[in-house]
Amino acid sequence: MSGIVIATIVVGIIGLLIGIALVFVGKKFAVEVDPKEVAVRECLPGNNCGACGFAGCDAVAAAIAKGEAHVNACPVGGQSMVDKISEIMGMKSLTAVKKVAFVKCAGDCEHTSQKCNYVGIKDCRAAALSGISVWQCDSGCYGYGSCVTACTQDAIHVVNGVAVVDRAKCIGCGQCVKACPKGLIELIREDKKIAVRCANTDKGPAVKKVCSAGCIGCKLCTKQCENEAITVDDNIAHIDYDKCTGCGKCAEKCPVKIIRTLG
Repeated sequence: MSGIVIATIVVGIIGLLIGIALVFVGKKFAVEVDPKEVAVRECLPGNNCGACGFAGCDAVAAAIAKGEAHVNACPVGGQSMVDKISEIMGMKSLTAVKKVAFVKCAGDCEHTSQKCNYVGIKDCRAAALSGISVWQCDSGCYGYGSCVTACTQDAIHVVNGVAVVDRAKCIGCGQCVKACPKGLIELIREDKKIAVRCANTDKGPAVKKVCSAGCIGCKLCTKQCENEAITVDDNIAHIDYDKCTGCGKCAEKCPVKIIRTLG
């Protein structure tokens, strides 16, 4: 009986010593957290979507608190979030910059065609891993909806073989961007209304053979822009959104109507 009591006392003492040691180590090596970082993190939506360009909400909160990112770095939370973060940081509030997804492909079933039958898993990433080129245009949308599955807002759907974004529903989280194996989806500022719906970098004649809606690199668009906001590089038109005023002259002149005015 005395042996059991002694063992119990010994175990209790050891447990007490370990507890004291843990408390000491915890205080000794504790990492101090900036109260501003904690407050900013509480304002963020918690999507951890990466649309801000950082690893997640914790990372962008730390960057904002350190002054390494703007108070409107998160494109998802909206103006009220930016106002709260600005107040925490003791700064004048900035305008929230919302971004929406855009699919760089207009090659639907009316403009291109299949060159083989794909019978695998109906998922774009699975199709890409198979190494099979399903459509005549190797640069176009697979149309199997990996982006649709990734979207939590029901903001993207496959229509006539190509993914199409509902800008009214899109929150700019970037999940569809990550899901697309061809990198055909990008985030652009919601207030920018002009975009190039093509990603094929082949020369014009080659593009026309595989898709009637592809950019042919003719450069007529560049001659219309008074702000030098559109250039043709690697046989395809690119828009500099810092310069673009959304006048739409490039879209009007585009012979294949691949430069679109977004709704």
